[in-house]
Amino acid sequence: MVMTMRPSPVRQFPTIRELMTPSPHTISADQKLAAAHELMQRHGIRHLPVLAASRIIGLVSERDILLVESLPRTDPTTTTVEDAMVEDVFTVPPDAPVGEVIETMIDRKLGSAIVCDGDHVAGVFTTVDALRALHRMLEGSARD
Repeated sequence: MVMTMRPSPVRQFPTIRELMTPSPHTISADQKLAAAHELMQRHGIRHLPVLAASRIIGLVSERDILLVESLPRTDPTTTTVEDAMVEDVFTVPPDAPVGEVIETMIDRKLGSAIVCDGDHVAGVFTTVDALRALHRMLEGSARD
């Protein structure tokens, strides 16, 4: 009996959509650092896409906020998110292969990628999301 291989439905890479954190919390550039810090603490997150008119204009991380708050004469109740955000944001489409996104994150030493579907922020993919996926993979191989 001769067995032939059928085309495999297994993909080489999952897409970012499958591993991202969907519908992330966002903030506007004119919000105060104290509000951003409180939002992050309340939801246990470290990255906030910064929006203006529903479009991404930056990213503020917990580290960015802590750094700016540590500067002399900085008041988190009057200093805005715009003063702490990074404007050079790594954005990817939802169907981007995870491997390519991770390679870019490694090369650029990034902690996150913002997933945009057109101008809409659809999700965030962070190093924690990547570690969760790795953990699931390791759990699966431990059962084999």
